Amino acid sequence: MKKLLLLGLVLFAFCVRAEMVDTYDFKNVEDRTRAVTLAKSLRCPQCQNQNLVESNSPIAYDLRIEVYKMVDEGKSNQQIIDVMTSRFGNFVLYQPPFELNTALLWLIPVGLILLALLLGWRYVARRAKIREIPTALNAEQQQALNDLLAKGKERE
Repeated sequence: MKKLLLLGLVLFAFCVRAEMVDTYDFKNVEDRTRAVTLAKSLRCPQCQNQNLVESNSPIAYDLRIEVYKMVDEGKSNQQIIDVMTSRFGNFVLYQPPFELNTALLWLIPVGLILLALLLGWRYVARRAKIREIPTALNAEQQQALNDLLAKGKERE
């Protein structure tokens, strides 16, 4: 029985999932806050829409540590962002700058809004041009209707 229990414990030990833990010692709390905020503003190059803090990928862990080290060295946020964009391009930024290669990214939403406004304006303008169809009968039509009704009553 003891051997079976020992075997179960050994097998259970191999089933436990290990996670990487950030154990970086900062000089002060302000640096830690700034580093975490900066790491949250940078996208993981491997993951789909996760920042460096949320991602569990190895590259995100390495980049977090790199950001922490650069903050600890006294580099500014812009210097750190410049290092990251030089290595990975504007992909690591959640709001890339307006440049020629990102123009479509910025202009398509504006174009879609303008298109929706134009289509809405055309729809309203066309609706205003449509005349109401008169439902009331004019005098001639009313007389013809009365004659038909009278003929119908005579047949009965």
